[in-house]
Amino acid sequence: MLVRSDSRPSTSEVRGDAVPTYVYRCDACGDTEQTFPMLEKPSTIACPRCAGRARSVVSSPHLGAGNTPAHRLLDATAATADAPPVVTRLPGSPRAPRRVSRDPRHQRLPRA
Repeated sequence: MLVRSDSRPSTSEVRGDAVPTYVYRCDACGDTEQTFPMLEKPSTIACPRCAGRARSVVSSPHLGAGNTPAHRLLDATAATADAPPVVTRLPGSPRAPRRVSRDPRHQRLPRA
């Protein structure tokens, strides 16, 4: 069972920088997640449930919050692979149509 528990906000979190999430394992309580800047990551922490010692577990990194515009774009793009959106009408023209003059004098003007 994995319990999410955030540590005190670090200077990186206060500034809004993304910090990785690390998994720690307590022998009595199981796994818990904590976020720390990479340079401040401790090898052991106090378990948030029993206050015992929890060791860092080597696992795949959990980088970023997943709510950035880039993540949302990637998720939306991946979703269209299995269920593309249905088109109900043609997309609009990217620019306004050019007006054509019907004045016969304009027909005699030099063309570029």
